[in-house]
Amino acid sequence: MMKFNAEKYRYPSRRTLVCGSRGMTATTQPLAAQAGLEMIRKGGNAVDAAVAAAACLTVVEPTSNGIGGDAFALVWTEGRLHGLNSSGPAAAKAAAAELSARGLKCMPLYGWETVTVPGAPAAWAELNARFGRLPLETLLEPAIYYAQNGFPVSPTVSALWKKAFALFKKNLSGREFAPLFESFTTEGRAPEAGEIWRSAAQAESLRRIAASGARDFYEGSIAAAIDAYSKEYGGWLRAADLAAFAPEWVEPIGVNYKGFDIWEIPPNGQGIVALMALNILKRFELTERESARSYHLQLEAVKLAFAEALAEVGEPRSMRRSVEELLSEEFAVRRAALIDPRRAGMPTSERQSSGGTVYLAAADGEGNMVSMIQSNYRGFGSGLCVPGCGVTLHNRGNNFSLDAASPNFLEPGKRPYHTIIPGFITKDGGALGPFGVMGAFMQPQGHLQMIVNMVDFAMNPQEALDAPRWQWLEGRRVGLEQGAANHIIRDLADMGHELHVDYDSGSYGRGQIILRDGDTLLGASEPRADGYVAVY
Repeated sequence: MMKFNAEKYRYPSRRTLVCGSRGMTATTQPLAAQAGLEMIRKGGNAVDAAVAAAACLTVVEPTSNGIGGDAFALVWTEGRLHGLNSSGPAAAKAAAAELSARGLKCMPLYGWETVTVPGAPAAWAELNARFGRLPLETLLEPAIYYAQNGFPVSPTVSALWKKAFALFKKNLSGREFAPLFESFTTEGRAPEAGEIWRSAAQAESLRRIAASGARDFYEGSIAAAIDAYSKEYGGWLRAADLAAFAPEWVEPIGVNYKGFDIWEIPPNGQGIVALMALNILKRFELTERESARSYHLQLEAVKLAFAEALAEVGEPRSMRRSVEELLSEEFAVRRAALIDPRRAGMPTSERQSSGGTVYLAAADGEGNMVSMIQSNYRGFGSGLCVPGCGVTLHNRGNNFSLDAASPNFLEPGKRPYHTIIPGFITKDGGALGPFGVMGAFMQPQGHLQMIVNMVDFAMNPQEALDAPRWQWLEGRRVGLEQGAANHIIRDLADMGHELHVDYDSGSYGRGQIILRDGDTLLGASEPRADGYVAVY
């Protein structure tokens, strides 16, 4: 087990570390966490809890995920870790040449061109079929209830809702976007904190998904509605694309970081960024968290990892370097040699910012544990909502490239570089537990910081989440969250980092952690969100 030193690091928080033994779920929304725990109380396991919480999150936090998004999961059961990639490919009609002919140099952010096949409903059904105990209808009951009868909108979600629709009013003017405004506003406005929100259309879609094992979404009435909507506005997505989709079970990839094995989903996801950065960073001794040296070394490792990932990582069949090479000790040694301990370096690639994602962790008293993440990518996603269904469609295709030399070049049937990543920790072949930090390209940076905080600095999971964060933005530009010490800011600037201190923590990710210590479960939830750990 990790050795915590709570006396050395204490950060102000409205949360404390939560302990339990028979079941635990940690999410960004209390209602979703309680929905998950309810399934364990009904005789279900951690997988049942994760699916229930995931479905519920599409209702109570629509600003970050939806029925029309993607999902990934890491599942520990019977002494083994399993990976599920439920990210969908581009449509068979997708054509980069069509976009280039319109004068586009990069993928648009909104609209039908950004919609790939959604994978979230298939993930729920696949997890339930392989590892669950309770019927899918039972698992989706809380989500359906809140969609039909309503729930009070939480403060963070209300703020994100308002921000999203202010942006949409400015950028989305076509008739194809009208269903989103009709379905997710009240008299043209986003709901206030505490206001009751309900969506009968979303409830009906969830009922159809539950009753059909998600097949209605891919082959039934919802699929037909998506197909008709796409055809009406010149989209590429068709019913045949939906019907052909199936999630993929994958072998997790990992590295050993100072005695702990850290696991991620393999590409097309960006979990490999966190692993490459940890592999580089473990060449250095980190003795003091609150020092410019500690910040600097972590930042430089992340820069080097992103420079490689954005040039090399995508759909595995399109990658020029193998995962094995990118995670090899020899590769890490070569990259670590590029770090100047005294000066900020300049990476060769740039990255983007912000995103909309939910992460959840679940565990039961039998040893099963789940790390799960799902997303519409940018808030409400593409700006498209399937008429009459309450299903917002993600804009994951925005991560494709129109450069034919890129591993992420847009092609039919191809999955894009994916930002959402669930994490998991094991030691000596046994499970410690799931962890994750949501937030687009902040995610691998958040993963690294959580691991370093717990492994190098002996912080408990809640302290690891509470601590001030940093994020590499591009070039030498670095964001520092409010709370970073003045001497660290000064010393990093002297090293050549171009610093921006944020007083809004919205772009620094939101995480959850559950760790097992013998028969005890230790849970932590993010102070930057409306998160909650449900336990018994």
